[in-house]
Amino acid sequence: MQDKLGLMVKAPEIAGIEINPESWEATPMSIQQLVVYLVGENQGLQARVSQVEERLRQNSQNSSKPPSQDGFGKKASPEQASPQKKRGGQAGHRGNQRKFYELSTGDVIENHVPEVCRKCGVELMGEDPEPYRHQILEIPPLRPQITEHQLHQLNCGHCGTATRAKLPTGVGASQYGERLTATIALLSSDNYQSHSKVQTLLNRLFGIEISMASVNRLRHEVSEAVLLPVQAAQEFVQGSAFVHSDETSFSQGNGDGTNPEGKKGWLWTLVSESVIVFEVALSRSSAIAKSLIGEDYSGIVISDRYSGYSWIDESHRQLCWAHIKRDLTAMSERTGVSQDIGLALLRRQKRLFRLWHHVRDGTLTRADFQVKVALLRRGFKAQLAAAVALLSSPREKTPLAKTLRTCQELLKWESALWTFVEHPGIEPTNNAAEQALRPAVIWRRLSFGSQSEAGSQFVARMLTVITTLKVQGRDVLEFLTQACKAARFGKPMPSLLPQS
Repeated sequence: MQDKLGLMVKAPEIAGIEINPESWEATPMSIQQLVVYLVGENQGLQARVSQVEERLRQNSQNSSKPPSQDGFGKKASPEQASPQKKRGGQAGHRGNQRKFYELSTGDVIENHVPEVCRKCGVELMGEDPEPYRHQILEIPPLRPQITEHQLHQLNCGHCGTATRAKLPTGVGASQYGERLTATIALLSSDNYQSHSKVQTLLNRLFGIEISMASVNRLRHEVSEAVLLPVQAAQEFVQGSAFVHSDETSFSQGNGDGTNPEGKKGWLWTLVSESVIVFEVALSRSSAIAKSLIGEDYSGIVISDRYSGYSWIDESHRQLCWAHIKRDLTAMSERTGVSQDIGLALLRRQKRLFRLWHHVRDGTLTRADFQVKVALLRRGFKAQLAAAVALLSSPREKTPLAKTLRTCQELLKWESALWTFVEHPGIEPTNNAAEQALRPAVIWRRLSFGSQSEAGSQFVARMLTVITTLKVQGRDVLEFLTQACKAARFGKPMPSLLPQS
């Protein structure tokens, strides 16, 4: 009987037909076939409904969806929920006072001394060694500094040849100086301004009139100027002890207007301790990951479970626990066995993070942490193995089967979950790479990607320069100005590598 009806024979009432299992063999064949058909259809519909309901429940806490797609009115998770606070500074909060700026040549100091006592009117004498200070910041009218080179031409009194003076050494042929060129690139990248908006800003702020074609040309000049420092940064990252890796979609047009929607592209990032690099590629394949990271990379790669990283040996990987937590949360929000498995694994994940937080704040030594995690790891692995044992068919599409396949994948890479326990400096999450990609996501949303390969190169190189210098606490505009000057006059190029 079970061979004919599968697991549903014991409850044929689901099909809406009540049949006594003991008299099943005496049931007409047509009725048997109808019941089998209805039970199968019902089972399939239930699976589809479960899949649709799960998709509707997806948010940033149980899937790869970003928080921006959670929508309005979404309730925060219990961990995120916080009690209502009154406006203003909270009890125990250290207040912030307004910063005073150092005075320099050209700044104005006006001393105001009271003449008489505000109470009795007697004339006041003496000096206040520490007067109350009140600074007013103002921006003076801005206009570009113009240096005009007038090249005179004279005729030779002997042979009549006309000779014109040449531009002195260190003066370029471009109409736009290095700092202005660098500013245009910075407005286009760090401030996400389009060509037309850059054009408008320069006119409104500085009275500079420039064509959109010139804006594009100067952007390209800066992109080419920083090529060598960016290549050196990529080599530096490939030699680092660890690297965070992640990618996000970034479309690329043909540049001729024939494909305005662009090709499907990907913006990759590699994050080391002091240098961050980006690359736009028209693929998300493992070949791109090998090229960026280095096929012979000997450090540790922190990433999600994307298959493009599967060529990396387990001993050189740390899987992101933030992604794993989302998977476990999705399991716990299903029903039945899936929920039991998800809740059990989530409890161990939460305990792991509590221990890790104690390590970071110094209240737990790494040695004690390793001892506690060893026991936790054995239990986590045993629960994964028990779940995988329930998987009967690789083609099954029920929510339970989805849960079990996730457990199977985690069990496959189980050793890569705990690399951070034995290696100081390695984080259990890939948050560093995700944070590095946030400016790129904003750029993509405002520009809808790039319009050409050259545009993609500008995006990747400028993000590399800006994010790296911000991590190192260096001046981005000054670096870009130096790079432009070095490219124009053949001077040594500034470096993105950490300054000794």
